[in-house]
Amino acid sequence: MSAPFLVARNLNVTLAHRQVLKDVSFALEKQRLVALVGPNGAGKTTLLRALAGLLPATGAVEVGGEALASLSLRARARRFGYLPQGHMVHWPLPAWDVVALGRYPHGASDPDRLSAQDAAAVMRAMQATGVLEFSGRAATELSGGERSRVALARVLAVEAPVILADEPTAALDPGYQIEVMRNLRTAADSGVLVVVVTHDLGLAARFADSVLVMQEGRLAAHGHPAEALSERVLAEVFRINAFRAGHQHQMIIVPWETVPRETVPRE
Repeated sequence: MSAPFLVARNLNVTLAHRQVLKDVSFALEKQRLVALVGPNGAGKTTLLRALAGLLPATGAVEVGGEALASLSLRARARRFGYLPQGHMVHWPLPAWDVVALGRYPHGASDPDRLSAQDAAAVMRAMQATGVLEFSGRAATELSGGERSRVALARVLAVEAPVILADEPTAALDPGYQIEVMRNLRTAADSGVLVVVVTHDLGLAARFADSVLVMQEGRLAAHGHPAEALSERVLAEVFRINAFRAGHQHQMIIVPWETVPRETVPRE
């Protein structure tokens, strides 16, 4: 087992006088895809943003053995590729220019004047996500699924050791959902640590090496999908039971029905 690359110790976040994260601690290795799941309002997005240093938090975050608090903003941007919710693009920039924004942490400020190294990184990212054909098209003219792949390409172009993706499959059709998760899986297999927020427990079970389960600001479970998404956890945290099976050496979870609170199993 390799040394942890991203470590959170007793993370606490308070927003608008409400404690959103409560003593969250874990250690994650590189070359892993980690799914971050939990009910609405559990603190998933807040945790992702706290890990990247995008909002004030108490406790500590270490990335690559260095304290996050000790890093400059540009250094943080080189360590984290952050994909927020929504994939919104408000300006009619060519898709190439949008993806080239991923090179900004490395000093590339003009998409028309990229170094050979920066241009190669943009090319690799667009090829990996299948959006090279959209290079000259305005991102505002692309479909939602196409924009989502361009947004993911921008994150991949950073070539950061950590990718934090917040609901990258939301509002996408099943084909695009699988495609996005496969791209993230490929990034993890290449050596990147990928942390992806998702409400789709089936995608989490299928693609993730491990799962972090949040509940009311706390870490309720962490482990292999079969353990972190056990019948007990699904009942306690999500108040559901699910159909569970295997297919092609992958785990299948299909939420099936809600369960009354009084019937939640206890250990």
